[in-house]
Amino acid sequence: MTMKLFELAGADPKRRFSPYCWTIRMALAHKGLDVETIPWHFIDKEAIAPSGQGKVPVLVHDDKWLFESWDIANYLEQTFPDRPTLFGGPQGVALSKYFANLGPVISSHAIKLVLVDIYDHLTETDKPYFRESREQRFGMRLEQVVADRDALLQPFRDSLMPLRMTLKTQNFLGGEQPLYADYAIFGVFQWARCISPFQLLAEDDPVAHWRKRLLQAFNGLAQSAPGYD
Repeated sequence: MTMKLFELAGADPKRRFSPYCWTIRMALAHKGLDVETIPWHFIDKEAIAPSGQGKVPVLVHDDKWLFESWDIANYLEQTFPDRPTLFGGPQGVALSKYFANLGPVISSHAIKLVLVDIYDHLTETDKPYFRESREQRFGMRLEQVVADRDALLQPFRDSLMPLRMTLKTQNFLGGEQPLYADYAIFGVFQWARCISPFQLLAEDDPVAHWRKRLLQAFNGLAQSAPGYD
């Protein structure tokens, strides 16, 4: 049975912009697994109701409805052990958990730079939900959150120093080849690329070079997605 992956989409159904969904898209490609991707919107709770919750990514394999990107990745590793490993062994699973938790930390800062751009790409039916829920989260209007994003950009870039120093001396967080740790962080930058023209990374940043390598991975899977370059 072909796997199905529900992915967050904008008004253009081809524009997929969840960092967690992109993490799993890359993990599936790493494993060499075919998947049917299904565009999903914030208010389409009924479509993923069998998963028992209301967020994506949701992966359907046989009769299993899986959610949470970390849990999906572990399921793929355990279910397809004969395919390329996502973690590089048990110790790699433990280390990858750190990067799985680091991704949301980076995205919590990046979202303050691209929040209105996300809103602008949503369907008209998703926009009220997104505005209400995010304004409640931030305690202010969306436009106020990003009003000083130019001033926030350099602190955001500075916060990436540990990644930058690592990627100065190796191609990927996984070494010479990418692993789940790479995809967990790359998902954040691919999310921003797909939804916003705002340039998060300087062109000469080792993090930007790493991102480019991952954009070109798997026959340009991420590069071919609608986005801003």
